[in-house]
Amino acid sequence: MKVYGVIPGRLQSTRLPRKLLLAETGKPLIQYVWESARQANLLADVLIATDSDEIASVVRDFGGRAEMTGDHPSGTDRIAEVARRSLTDADIIVNIQGDEPELNPAHIDRVVQLLIDDPQAPMATLATPLHHAEQVLATSCVKVVCGANGQALYFSRAPIPHLRDRDVAAVLAAGERPWLLHLGIYAYRRDFLLNITRQPLSRLENQEKLEQLRAIEVGARIAVGVVDQQSVGIDTPEDYARFVNRQLSAVSHSRRFAA
Repeated sequence: MKVYGVIPGRLQSTRLPRKLLLAETGKPLIQYVWESARQANLLADVLIATDSDEIASVVRDFGGRAEMTGDHPSGTDRIAEVARRSLTDADIIVNIQGDEPELNPAHIDRVVQLLIDDPQAPMATLATPLHHAEQVLATSCVKVVCGANGQALYFSRAPIPHLRDRDVAAVLAAGERPWLLHLGIYAYRRDFLLNITRQPLSRLENQEKLEQLRAIEVGARIAVGVVDQQSVGIDTPEDYARFVNRQLSAVSHSRRFAA
């Protein structure tokens, strides 16, 4: 089985312009993602799909494979263009977020393994339990509800499941974790990826602004794996500053240990 990881890379970002090329640590953010993804055991190759000549040049400079694309409304559509043109031998394609430099490579293997273990699922993703009430209630945190078979029933920005007679904070304080945060990593069978990106924007997708609901609406089975923790995404200058500090602290600690 041939599995590829593809990182969609767009130069401009509303809250943190040019974030994939930020390099205060000595190497660009996109390189950290690429290096983490290459540690996954089940990927034959990792490439960056971008419409930016500048990103492509940086990727090639650090030894990565860059594929140029046209302009697309989503990273999934960008990946589909590359899959259609260049990954004709792929069985599974993993959509890896370009702004998660501390991605756990084991999570990539986990999402791929979900499709290997479930031949009926054309798509898979990951989730992690939520521990804080503000995340449960935040519309920026996408929640997923799964059936007993691990299949996604629905994704929403709302706090699903809704506990009619219980307070969110009280439930969490009691040690219960009924809410799952959806993580932005997807594995697709190639044919399904090409087909789903040809479908028009769906009703639920448009209402919630969640592209995975397009697959739900057409009746696709989405396998969901639950992992212990999420990767930290870089969305704001503050996020990036904290990442830089973690990297510098790790280097300093390594040098002290070596000495």
